[in-house]
Amino acid sequence: MKLSRLIAVFAAAICLALPSRAELADGIQAVVNDKAVTYGQVREFTAPAVEALHEQYAGQQDVFDQKLGETFKDSLEQLVERQLILHDFDTEGYHLPESVVDGLVQDRIRERFGDRITLMKTLQAQGETFEEFRKEIREQYIVSALRNKNVSQEVVISPYKVENYYQTHQTDFKIADEIKLRMIVLKKTSADDTNTVNLAREIQSKIKDGAAFSEMETVYTQGVQQKEGDWYERTVLRKELADVAFNLKVGEVSDVIETPESCYLVLVEQTRPSRIKPLGEVRDDIEKNLRTQDQARIEKQWIDRLKKKTFIRIFS
Repeated sequence: MKLSRLIAVFAAAICLALPSRAELADGIQAVVNDKAVTYGQVREFTAPAVEALHEQYAGQQDVFDQKLGETFKDSLEQLVERQLILHDFDTEGYHLPESVVDGLVQDRIRERFGDRITLMKTLQAQGETFEEFRKEIREQYIVSALRNKNVSQEVVISPYKVENYYQTHQTDFKIADEIKLRMIVLKKTSADDTNTVNLAREIQSKIKDGAAFSEMETVYTQGVQQKEGDWYERTVLRKELADVAFNLKVGEVSDVIETPESCYLVLVEQTRPSRIKPLGEVRDDIEKNLRTQDQARIEKQWIDRLKKKTFIRIFS
């Protein structure tokens, strides 16, 4: 019998053995050893991401369709990996006592539902049984434990590796020129609101006559009150503000800066030239980044080994 026909027969046999919600009508997306991953499972796994994609790409149907396809593919891969890990747990002779699972279930009930009655009502509303709920918790624990055993515990980031990364990625830690600003912000009632513009000019005049900028800021500015000046890079300020502020000297107050929504007066308190963050400031971030990279590499190697010794078939 040809391999393609054997796989088709094998997949059909597995499908018939599955519960009704995972029958052939649901559509098999993958087979991992003797377990099927169905379209319904992938769809359910992807659902939270789909909602976010809808919001992010509203009105961009082509982009949404592309992102949806990528997300669906990634979800299928994660579910296949999950089955690979569970299969490895069984074939390697690991054992998880039922008493441990019972404890995990009780912990989950307390954390998420409060009591068993609330849990049962929730499961009933979702069309899920307690046995399925318990099985899911058991499998989550197994997958997490084996990932930790085969991935996390193997990662050690040496100080030399951190320092070498810092030296070879200096541009990643460069901070552009910064200025420390105080701002007086007056919101307009409309784009052609002249009253707010006139008020801003009156405040500017008071400052020129000797009024303290901080005092005027406290009295007039709208929105979040600044108790001290904040540091800004050019890129984080809107262009109208940045073009003016970065050309002021320390202690200098701007003319009235107009935008369609507001009027601004800014005072430059300090300037700070571009620089490279010192290693001590970024060491933890570098170590975290390197650990994530190493874990991803080790996990891929581990999953690849599992794939080589397990029957897998992906259906398009």
